[in-house]
Amino acid sequence: MKPAAPPPLNALRTFEAFARHGSMTRAAAELCVTHGAVSRQIAALQASLGVALVSGPRHALVLTEAGSQLAERLTPAFGAITDAVQATRHGAAREIEISCLGTFALKWLIPRLPGFLEAHPEVRVRLSESYQRVDYRRDRFDGAIRIVEPDEIHPRAQATRFLPQHQGPVGAPEVMARLPTLAAVAGAPRLRSATFRRAWPAWAALVGLDLPPARVEREFAHNHSMVEAAVSGMGVAIAPWAFVAPDVVAGRLAAPFGFVERPSWFAFLRPDGRRDAAVDAFRDWAVVEGALSPPPPIPSTDPDAGTRR
Repeated sequence: MKPAAPPPLNALRTFEAFARHGSMTRAAAELCVTHGAVSRQIAALQASLGVALVSGPRHALVLTEAGSQLAERLTPAFGAITDAVQATRHGAAREIEISCLGTFALKWLIPRLPGFLEAHPEVRVRLSESYQRVDYRRDRFDGAIRIVEPDEIHPRAQATRFLPQHQGPVGAPEVMARLPTLAAVAGAPRLRSATFRRAWPAWAALVGLDLPPARVEREFAHNHSMVEAAVSGMGVAIAPWAFVAPDVVAGRLAAPFGFVERPSWFAFLRPDGRRDAAVDAFRDWAVVEGALSPPPPIPSTDPDAGTRR
């Protein structure tokens, strides 16, 4: 019996883009085609396979079980094709995209990155900023750096811890000089990032501090904005040591109460099961750099025992 002809590659590519984005509009933008073209390609693919891949109203389509299974296999396959084309285009050079928390990239990764590039001239590194949970059924970057909580799951990812997470209160030196106790810190204007709104209560629980309601609270979209607000004297921030170490060392920020270790860590997440020597080299380099990173220079202390439970 003659085997069935494979479905058109363009239809598969269009469906994979829709499945990854969850949106025909965003898939159309990536592929530089119209919304209608995406819809027609998906309809053609369903007709070719004789299987429903999407369901629901036209403005809110979702993947069926068959669609999810197909997309899960297509994304790494198209990723491998992209890698092969890039390798051919650049000769021996290999470009990898690393998705990273923006503040971590600015304060920790980029200052160290020249060392990796010098040791691996055959690898080009492109950084992209994201705070979303990694899902390699959808994501197309080669590796990612995230803060990982103990119960957190990143589908199809192989996670490697490379740096512990310490948090503590930081502020401009003149602001912290007016706050002699943890109780005074708790009463200061609080700065927080929308990416981790629980920073203050999480830190207070770790140091055993009864945290009163905030009198003044100022929120910023990202940690780097929050850190700069602390430098400017707008209040006190609870920040990871990795995000503020250069500013504390330079004297732009003060951290007289030190940092406490959180039950979370910085991890490098790479696609599970995909062989890639360049990504493995970057992961191994991050592990070495994490081990060489200085810990918080001031131990976490509590000079105001009366504020503890």
